[in-house]
Amino acid sequence: MLLAIALLPLWIPHWWESNRHKLAVSLLLGLPILALYAARRPGALLSTAEDYVSFIVLLAGLFVISGGILLRGDLAATPRTNTAFLALGAVLASFVGTTGASMLLIRPILQTNRERTRVRHTIVFFIFLVSNIGGMLTPLGDPPLFLGYLQGVPFTWTFQLWTHWGLQVVALLALYFVWDRREYSREPIAALRRDRAQIEPLRVQGAPNILALGLVVVAVALLHAPWREAAIVALGALSLWRTPPTIRRANGFTTYPIVEVAMLFAGIFLTMIPALELLRMRGGELGVREPWHFFWAAGILSSFLDNAPTYLTFLALGQGLGLAREVVDVPHTILAAISVGAVSMGANSYIGNAPNFMVKSIAEQQGVKMPSFFGYMVYSGAVLVPLFVVVTVVFFF
Repeated sequence: MLLAIALLPLWIPHWWESNRHKLAVSLLLGLPILALYAARRPGALLSTAEDYVSFIVLLAGLFVISGGILLRGDLAATPRTNTAFLALGAVLASFVGTTGASMLLIRPILQTNRERTRVRHTIVFFIFLVSNIGGMLTPLGDPPLFLGYLQGVPFTWTFQLWTHWGLQVVALLALYFVWDRREYSREPIAALRRDRAQIEPLRVQGAPNILALGLVVVAVALLHAPWREAAIVALGALSLWRTPPTIRRANGFTTYPIVEVAMLFAGIFLTMIPALELLRMRGGELGVREPWHFFWAAGILSSFLDNAPTYLTFLALGQGLGLAREVVDVPHTILAAISVGAVSMGANSYIGNAPNFMVKSIAEQQGVKMPSFFGYMVYSGAVLVPLFVVVTVVFFF
């Protein structure tokens, strides 16, 4: 299932665009597991179905509500302004999700930089910070962390990752600022004059949806199923009803991305049932035992496969080792290594996390010439891999 998600978009991209085809693949690969467990262990299917519904309801709620917030404006595209955009996105990502923060901020940052000729590096760092690493501080930030929450990780546990988050965010913002200053100095004078002449203050439309996002956070933190899901559905429905359609049209809001996630994760949740059970029983035989092993193993797989099931795979592996049972039957350091690896290294490729390709597509629609699949990995290899080595030395050795 994970190989299909990674390879089919490269092999048959046009065919893969259809959500019906994604559903067909999910059903083809998931039905044997469904039949086996329906006959032998129906309780496992019911538990997985509950987790799937909770997962999709949260993502859909955040997606719908954030799609009703429109940020307009055209600021001076200076290195300071762009760095502030990225810093804001890195904070928002943990509270409205990496997808929500990406969709909220990508158009304003493109609008702000439309007069500049050197923009590619800004969008690449946007993917690093807003679409991935920023979503590390709460279970709302990135799908793997929410799956961990459903597995019993306390809602506030991810706050412990603030040092891991802070080191990476500060390092990337500092590097970006230096990089953008150099690129800004190379801009044509005419482009800078146009930029200064076409300034438009930032303004927010659909502001009540910001309150709705806050209420989603409260619901996830304080309520349990099914009241949590009922509250999120109600808030999403209220957002659809009360938000003017013009705001969603201006945001380019469609249901395609969330339907795509629902189709693919139906197959993922089914096919991972026996895989997770095998890892819990036999995981100790794989030789992955140290925190840095988990950080790099979970991270490398998250770079090219979906980071949510990758997180669960290595969580199950950690539970199978019989180590200290500090949180969900694994040591804190192991859980931190899995969490940071799965979230951060989703930035290593365009297919590491769902918002990556969405941001790339929107930027190209606005005329930004983005790197190819492997060209992007040159950026991530040069910028992120050395940073991850530092993270390993500081936190996981």
